[in-house]
Amino acid sequence: MANPERSYLSRFFSSQFSKLPYPSQSFKDAVILVTGGNTGLGLEAARHFVRLQAATVILAVRDLKKGEQAKLSIEESTKVQGVVEVWQVDLEDVRSVQSLAAKASSLPRLDVVVANAGISTNKWALVGDMERTIQVNVLSTFLLILALLPKMQEQDIEGQIRARPRVVVVSSEGHETTAFAERKAARIFDALRDQRQANMDERYDTSKLIQLYLVRALAERLSRSDKPPVTLNAVSPGLCKTGLLRETPLVARLLTGPVMAILARNAEEGSRTLVHAAAANDGETNGKYLRDYLQRLYAAKKATPRRRDCCRSF
Repeated sequence: MANPERSYLSRFFSSQFSKLPYPSQSFKDAVILVTGGNTGLGLEAARHFVRLQAATVILAVRDLKKGEQAKLSIEESTKVQGVVEVWQVDLEDVRSVQSLAAKASSLPRLDVVVANAGISTNKWALVGDMERTIQVNVLSTFLLILALLPKMQEQDIEGQIRARPRVVVVSSEGHETTAFAERKAARIFDALRDQRQANMDERYDTSKLIQLYLVRALAERLSRSDKPPVTLNAVSPGLCKTGLLRETPLVARLLTGPVMAILARNAEEGSRTLVHAAAANDGETNGKYLRDYLQRLYAAKKATPRRRDCCRSF
C-alpha cells in the first residue's frame, strides 16, 4: 500500500517545479471581484484580469490605502485606466461582509468572484464568538459567496447569452496534512471555538480542508437548483512567496526561508492557477479541487458522516 505521506510529498515537489502556462483566455466585458486584491496572489490575478480585457475588476480589501496603491500598480503595468475599483471589506466583521454584498447588488452583472483573502496564524484570538482563522477563512468567506450568488445568477437584462459565472476559492495543498481532530466533536464549530482543544499550528490547514467540504457541498446544492448555474471550484496555487506568513513567528519564517527560496513560486506564477480556474466556465470543474493549471482535478477527501455534519453545521 502506498505511503500517503510520501505520496503527498511526491505530488508537492512535482507540482512546485511544474511550469504553468501564461494566462491567455479573454475575460472581455467580465465584471470580477477579488478579495485580498491588494497584495500577493490576489493582486497578480487582478493584474491578469485587467490585461485580459475585463470590464471591471474590483479589489475588495481591508485597507483602502493599500488598495489604491495596488490599483496604481496595475494601471501602471497594464497601461489600462478606468477598470480597477477599490472596495472595502473586513472579513473579521460580518457587517462589513454584508455591506460589500449589498454594494455589489448594484452592479450591472457579476461574472467572477475570486475568494482569495485569508490569514495564517498560530496565535489564538476570537472574533465575536469564533476563532479568528475560521471566521476569516471559512465563515466570512462563504457568507460573502452566498450573499453574492443572487447577483451572479441574474439573467442578462438584454437576454444575451454570457459565460457561466464562476466562484474560485483559493485553497491549499496543506489541507492534506491536518488531523482535523475537531471533526469528532458532536458540534464541530463549537469545538473550533474552544481554545482548550485548538491546535493552532494546523488551524490554517484545517480551515482549508473545511473550505473544500463546503465547496463540494455548495456546488452539489447549486447543481440541483432551478436557478442559472454557477461554477464553484477550489484551487491550490502551490507554495508561493506572498505575505500569507506575515503573522507567523519570526523564528519559523527564518527556518522556512531556505525552503521558500528554493521551492516557492513567485506571486505572479501562483496567480496563474487562480486565473485559469476563473476561466473554467463550462461546469466541468464544478465542486472540484484544482492544481497545476487545471491539469489535475481532485475532489475533496471523501466525506465521512462527521465531515458531512461540518457542512450541515455551516
